[in-house]
Amino acid sequence: MHIVDRRLNPRGKSLENRQRFLRRMKGAVQQAVKRSLQNRNIRDVLDGGEISLPIDGMAEPNLRRGGGGIHDHILPGNRAFVEGDILPRPPGSRGGKPKDAGEGDGEDGFRFVLTREEFLDVFLDDLELPDLAKRRLAETEEETPFRAGYSVSGSPSNIAVGRTTKLAMMRRVALHRPRREEIEALQRQIAECEDDESRVALEAKLKTLRDKSRRIPYIDPLDVRYRRFENEPKPVAKAVMFCLMDVSGSMSEHMKDLAKRFYLLLYLFLSKRYKKVEIVFIRHTDRAEEVDEETFFYGPATGGTLVSSALATMRAIIAARFDPAEWNIYGAQASDGDNAHSDGNLTGQLVREILPLCQYFAYIEVGEEGGDSSISRSPLWMLYDGIRSELLPLSMRKVCRRNEIFPVFHDLFQKRDAQSKVTP
Repeated sequence: MHIVDRRLNPRGKSLENRQRFLRRMKGAVQQAVKRSLQNRNIRDVLDGGEISLPIDGMAEPNLRRGGGGIHDHILPGNRAFVEGDILPRPPGSRGGKPKDAGEGDGEDGFRFVLTREEFLDVFLDDLELPDLAKRRLAETEEETPFRAGYSVSGSPSNIAVGRTTKLAMMRRVALHRPRREEIEALQRQIAECEDDESRVALEAKLKTLRDKSRRIPYIDPLDVRYRRFENEPKPVAKAVMFCLMDVSGSMSEHMKDLAKRFYLLLYLFLSKRYKKVEIVFIRHTDRAEEVDEETFFYGPATGGTLVSSALATMRAIIAARFDPAEWNIYGAQASDGDNAHSDGNLTGQLVREILPLCQYFAYIEVGEEGGDSSISRSPLWMLYDGIRSELLPLSMRKVCRRNEIFPVFHDLFQKRDAQSKVTP
């Protein structure tokens, strides 16, 4: 005999307590997830794993005596203290690492392991695509049941009593099943009958009616009908995200790493939260090309810089495959801000043509390690900054260090009220 354990709780674990803990410590877990994202490699940035949480505030709720009042305590064997002395706290008694001399306050904490699904749920909890579903609805993602007549099989809870009763009555009438009133009237005639021959004839007729009534049941299995339901497709918005990345020679390895981290977060966010979102990867030097996911993140490339090539490719793909009347169009561009001087006018013209077609467009400018993310004088930044003042759906951020990627990404795609606008 083989016993297979299919319980949700693994050995030595409690799924209910685990989920309750994650809900209660949601804020602390989210902060720990943010910290863990800063130094991970691109390939395993959201693979789950251990996070460090502070001990403070994690105790289970319990009932205890309130403060105040006079309490007498008997402590047998006390030879070191007298009344009024303050008892020192033993080192490390609060469960954390004891602080050494000169180190300041120590930080209590413990390690908690998140699965990949839990990690993604925490990471994506408060993110969404801005202004989704403002275009015509077309694709289907969810299905809702609706009434679709009756069937001869189904769940007992879906028995259609009215239809079953109606069909049973029609069958009884068609087969001439004796009615109860007819049998009762015949029984009264037999009781009042005084002629023996007539009584025998009536009793034979009564027996025939009773036999026929037993052969024709009141409700037959053939009469039973069940309410039938079919799934009706629920329309959802069609959306496409264009990912434009500069891979020219001016982009250092550190800059490319920052851009890839941003796009990896964006890719995981879209693939996890939106099943019907198309993702188009475009990378460019002085030429642009649409590539697959693997080439976009890991394929080597170098060359000069013409930002207009990527924007022209995006415009051509929109015209060929994504009708703005039917699709929610989004764009995310990452670059170091460098661009050929002769390409500025064409780039500005293309951006002004593309932005009215988009629900939202995010520009991320990556800088060298240790740079100032609050100041940028790059040609592309100044060009976009002027376009942004025209109230087009454009947001701009600059990052120079790994630990700035998550705050910037979270700021760009956090949930907003329906009336609020994306702040630049």
